[in-house]
Amino acid sequence: MYTFLNQTYISDSHQINPKVFNVKVKVLKKKGQTLQFMLEDTDPSLANSLRRIMITEIPTLAVQWIDVHDNNSALFDEVISHRIGMIPLKFNPKKFVATEDCKCKNKGCSACQAVLVLDKKGPCMVTSGDFKSSDKTVVPIDPRIPIVELLEDQALKLEAVARLGVGEKHAKHHAANVSYQYYPEITVTGSAADAQRAVKSCPKDLVTLKGKKIVVNDLAKSDVAMSCVKDAKGIETKGDETKLIFNVESVSGLEPAYIVSKSVEVLQAKAEEFKKKLARV
Repeated sequence: MYTFLNQTYISDSHQINPKVFNVKVKVLKKKGQTLQFMLEDTDPSLANSLRRIMITEIPTLAVQWIDVHDNNSALFDEVISHRIGMIPLKFNPKKFVATEDCKCKNKGCSACQAVLVLDKKGPCMVTSGDFKSSDKTVVPIDPRIPIVELLEDQALKLEAVARLGVGEKHAKHHAANVSYQYYPEITVTGSAADAQRAVKSCPKDLVTLKGKKIVVNDLAKSDVAMSCVKDAKGIETKGDETKLIFNVESVSGLEPAYIVSKSVEVLQAKAEEFKKKLARV
């Protein structure tokens, strides 16, 4: 259990500012690029704000423009450029800054951009793994993403420049797929037999009967539990709006824990800015 109080963490490496919210956090499941956690003592307004920020306001790295030197493949330059632009890139968020904030004044340097070079001759399938990056930390999240198939005597040579951006400006910068749901509350309003039938209607060990409550043992599968008991006789289901279960799946080169932590920082900055403007009224 973690709390947004004195020392607050969503993971060991990503700290959340303790001054933001007085809510509790419990990590339910963390695997690969997915993270599931529960917020307690909160409400949907906070959940919606965090969700929108996680999707559209976390800076990610993606190809901004491409200089094509040679392309006699079956696809036009524009089609290939679009495909390359949508390839998610792994990168170190502490290493890069937005071009408008960079000391190079938007001229382009190693602090605000990375250059990816591609030079292939057919016959072959050109994939994301064929890029050579000017920064070893900047690589596609998967080297197997297909770009174009080259036949005999066909070639593709280009340079792609990647810079930071946010999802509200372009979909290629979306950081994560994020959803949330209310904590499931299942109450027995009928007889003990009704409760037993409801428990048996669910997958084995998914729910447990405790007094007048049916408790979901695996909150990661709360949707399944609610679905299998909602039509049962003598059972009442509802969601607790003060407890929200978040599902975060990174679709960028960022760790889901970082995306969550960064979203809190962005929301805090928005609140501080609003507070300053309100003071001038």
